[in-house]
Amino acid sequence: MQFIILGCGSSMGVPRPDGFFGNCDPNNKKNYRTRCSALIKTNKENILIDTSPDLRQQLLSQKISKIDKVFYSHMHADQTHGINDLRVFFIQKKTPIDVFADSPTSLYLKKNFSYCFNNNTKEYPATLKLNKIKKKLFIIDSKKRVPIRPIKVQHGNVNSICYIVDNKLAYISDVSNIFSKDYRYFKNLEYLVIDCLWYRYHPSHFNLENSLKIIEKFKPKKSILTNMHSDLDYDKLKKKLPKNIVPAYDGLTVNL
Repeated sequence: MQFIILGCGSSMGVPRPDGFFGNCDPNNKKNYRTRCSALIKTNKENILIDTSPDLRQQLLSQKISKIDKVFYSHMHADQTHGINDLRVFFIQKKTPIDVFADSPTSLYLKKNFSYCFNNNTKEYPATLKLNKIKKKLFIIDSKKRVPIRPIKVQHGNVNSICYIVDNKLAYISDVSNIFSKDYRYFKNLEYLVIDCLWYRYHPSHFNLENSLKIIEKFKPKKSILTNMHSDLDYDKLKKKLPKNIVPAYDGLTVNL
């Protein structure tokens, strides 16, 4: 089983649409960041986390030709607005793709992308089936059921969902606070993929200081920083970090 970071950039990506790289060196390919999404790849299923606005580019870049399920973290545009690119997988399977979301995200998706879920015409049938997130989800790897635990975290004025894969990897792309009652779920992780927007304070995201503090608290074997703004140059940031903490880059893959 593999976990692939499809995109590790903040809401405008790096470079921004106007070509601005900020502090990032444009000669380093690892500084080219599409918006956050990830893929859990088993030998039976491909499970997508979030539909970034850059989803088409991400799937083509990583040669991903099928999606079986989608797990959403939250309702923001940089996590949802690539949803139309799932249509091709409905065409492949000839049945709606299962997507899982919490109640606020479900309402947002149904309001803004109703055509994806409604059988309005024979010409444009529903391409997605919306499911409520349960306390524990399962995916299939070989003949084994792999548990996926969704954990609610705070992301400014909204909540976001962290996904813990097989009790080995936690993916938290957008977070300003992890509730102490849930700390027990983050013990003995092999990987923690954690929001790290920039160096200074932000009301909705961890900055580098916040990320390092939570890494020290949870003590995973290895940590990966994601959702990075153009303030964070890959090489300069990497030099500041301990060996067990690395910045993400698009396409970074870990084996579970």
